[in-house]
Amino acid sequence: MDHLVSPSLLAADFANLQNDIMMINRSDADWLHLDIMDGVFVPNLSFGFPVVKAVKRIAAKPLDVHLMIIDPDRYLERFCDAGANNLTVQYEACTHLNRTVTEIRNLEMKAGVAINPHTPVSLLKNVLPYIDLVLVMTVNPGFGGQLFIKESYNKITELRKMIDAGGYSVLIEVDGGIDTVNAPKLIESGVNVLVAGNSVFSSTDPEGTIRKLKRLL
Repeated sequence: MDHLVSPSLLAADFANLQNDIMMINRSDADWLHLDIMDGVFVPNLSFGFPVVKAVKRIAAKPLDVHLMIIDPDRYLERFCDAGANNLTVQYEACTHLNRTVTEIRNLEMKAGVAINPHTPVSLLKNVLPYIDLVLVMTVNPGFGGQLFIKESYNKITELRKMIDAGGYSVLIEVDGGIDTVNAPKLIESGVNVLVAGNSVFSSTDPEGTIRKLKRLL
């Protein structure tokens, strides 16, 4: 399949959020990525339910929602009601991961699991049959604009082998320091979805940057 691009709204201009969402609507982007932070799991706060609902009213692209929060089970249905199409939880935050991802699918959303840079992909082996995507964090989560962790390539290659060996229909998504320079190697390593925040919204031509990320191959 062709790779997907999911611009991260965390890097957008919050004073002109509607304009940035409309830009994504016009662009070659496939999804719109929203990072939900609680100030506990990560040392930052971001969007709440009212913002997600407001984004959903404007967005023409599916909402790709990543929960960087503790106890995500409390909020799965509320994020579904707010308009999430994909809902990704952190491996490190889930005590009963299989139950969590099963409930996400029961709510008719795509279920994703994110792993932090220090978390080995081997820990996902038993959950791969029950999810739709794995989000490999290529920076430590919590803040935009960080440098890509180069050791991530090895993790992605290992994860791609696991997915292919099991015959699973699981997408590999990456988030953190993604730009037009490292994106081709990421796709070559087995990535299906590129999340790009700072490289898109700090660009003088955001739509053009999205187009370049989409047309790498």
